[in-house]
Amino acid sequence: MSEELHDHDRGLSFDLPTLHRRKMIRLLAGVSLVPVVGCSGEDAETAGSSPSSTSSAAASSGASEASCETIPGETAGPYPGDGSNGVNVLKESGVVRSDITSSFGSASGTAEGVALTITLTVVDAASGCDTPKEGAAVYLWHCDRDGNYSLYSEGVTEENYLRGVQETDSKGQVTFTSIFPACYTGRWPHIHFEVYGSLDDATSATSITATSQLAFPKDVCDTVYASDGYEQSVQTLSQLSLESDNIFSDGYDQQMATVEGSVDKGYTATLTVPV
Repeated sequence: MSEELHDHDRGLSFDLPTLHRRKMIRLLAGVSLVPVVGCSGEDAETAGSSPSSTSSAAASSGASEASCETIPGETAGPYPGDGSNGVNVLKESGVVRSDITSSFGSASGTAEGVALTITLTVVDAASGCDTPKEGAAVYLWHCDRDGNYSLYSEGVTEENYLRGVQETDSKGQVTFTSIFPACYTGRWPHIHFEVYGSLDDATSATSITATSQLAFPKDVCDTVYASDGYEQSVQTLSQLSLESDNIFSDGYDQQMATVEGSVDKGYTATLTVPV
């Protein structure tokens, strides 16, 4: 990955243009203006625990507690492709799809890497996370094995792979077939997503309900990055932690995916998204 990409995708410069909601809550709580209330009833930083790839079901669901907090809002970053920073892939024919490994339309590239299936379950936070949001839509995107973002990064500006939209089913679920993303300078391995009220809203890039990010457990990342093609991610990940990442440092319980599988057979990542 080129140095130019590193400069354009550092969190401090682009991923945190403003304090997001959770940091503002903690700032206000520090001067006794508002209480800090979490889905688990305990702040993740105070608890000081990190979910593992096989024991993060409670973190990913967030639905078993009496109170249900909406998914933490995060920046869409500098490469959203939703029209907010240049190109708008959401209005292109073919963006509604489950397999986002390859580009669509006039583009023909395919992203190489360890297979990954991502399932997000969108639920109504006001119902205590008990009611699926059928008929909503999710736009999901992430970097490739080299840490590049299609449409933006040098060498892949003509590609639109690793981006797609799905409408939620009766269970509130969307499923994408993809590849495991790289770890690039300044950011913990992650996936971006936006939730819309309907498929029409998504494909017209209007009325975003929520914007957030999904995180991956370290042990899974270590295993994937030890495989061919991810060599550069090994050193990059060694310089990072969830606690030092400028997005997940203030808590990641609701955004830590439950991940299962293997390099040979592929992985599945699941997360419940209360909105």
